[in-house]
Amino acid sequence: MLFALHLLNGLLAGAYYLLIALGLSLIFSLGGIVNLAHGAFYAIGAYLAVSIGQQLGFTWAAMVSPVAVGLLGVVVERLLFRRFYKADPALSLLLTFGLAMVAEQALRMIFGAPPLSWSIPPELRGQVFIGDFIYPRYRLLILSVAVACVAGLWFLLQRTPFGRVVRAGVQNPDMVGALGISLEPYMAMIAFLGIGLAGLAGVMLAPIFTIHPAMGAEIITSAFVVVVIGGLGSFWGVVLAALIVGVTKGIVTATGYPQYSEAAIYLLMLLVLLVRPRGLFGERIQRFE
Repeated sequence: MLFALHLLNGLLAGAYYLLIALGLSLIFSLGGIVNLAHGAFYAIGAYLAVSIGQQLGFTWAAMVSPVAVGLLGVVVERLLFRRFYKADPALSLLLTFGLAMVAEQALRMIFGAPPLSWSIPPELRGQVFIGDFIYPRYRLLILSVAVACVAGLWFLLQRTPFGRVVRAGVQNPDMVGALGISLEPYMAMIAFLGIGLAGLAGVMLAPIFTIHPAMGAEIITSAFVVVVIGGLGSFWGVVLAALIVGVTKGIVTATGYPQYSEAAIYLLMLLVLLVRPRGLFGERIQRFE
């Protein structure tokens, strides 16, 4: 039972890495933006959730905060990201690193440096009993939200005209341009979705993690590990990588070495890159090759 508990907790870690990594992968694949500020949007989502939740409750916070973060992402995309779509990705890396620092300091100035806490709403507390196995109801909710987001995003990308243009833009942006289709409006929507997902992760994790200005910097590295293992341009590659990373952390913790769980995922990334430098399901992206 203890092993199953650690395994589920590992899958939980994989679920919130996934919510952040999906947006990272989409923005990087379509726009060539190395968004180191993605973790900052996750932190903003958590802080907005606390601010809104204290006034309107958890339900409103869960609905409003991701949308607000997504709209903020559209503003950043229109004002900053669009200037770097055809530039060296290293330049966008420097831009977003600076943006992350600005966002972190802004949160510290607005909300203060001391960490905040936000309790799980009463209606979502309690345990789920499956025989002798017990697991918190709220953590199962997070797993369910991650599954719903994956299903919704897959449908959008695979079954809609919008998704067909996005996938074509990832594979061959020059051909899309030759057909007279501008990818810039699509990038605004991708920024809204990807950054909104980071905000949603912040909302869902706010009741179980400590909320502080640097929380985005703590999670962004692990999210990049998921993207690198899965491979750029591959939706299911990122999903599979998040599951593998989560299971790896759970197994390492269950065997009695929780202090090595983070190191294990970096070792896993190294092994994958040695065998497949583009990641498990990485696709050839003409913008960079």
